[in-house]
Amino acid sequence: MNKVEIKYCSLCGWLIRSSWMAQELLTTFSQELDEVSLQPASSGLFEIVVNGKRVWSREHDGGFPDIKTLKQRVRDIVIPSKDLGHIDR
Repeated sequence: MNKVEIKYCSLCGWLIRSSWMAQELLTTFSQELDEVSLQPASSGLFEIVVNGKRVWSREHDGGFPDIKTLKQRVRDIVIPSKDLGHIDR
């Protein structure tokens, strides 16, 4: 089961950004992902976890991922053989 968790600070107003990232991942990995969840948090938290492994943290990685980087990191865990088309070029 492939699960993505997007933890975002609701007090910071990051719901829209988080839901857009969820939509992008569900579109790109429509057959590979079983679940994408949005989890409100606080204290400026923004973190993306795939199958229990953190792939992005605003605190550690600095800011927010661009969608290309996020898709590549998710792909590398979920289905490394998947070609992401123009993103990989």
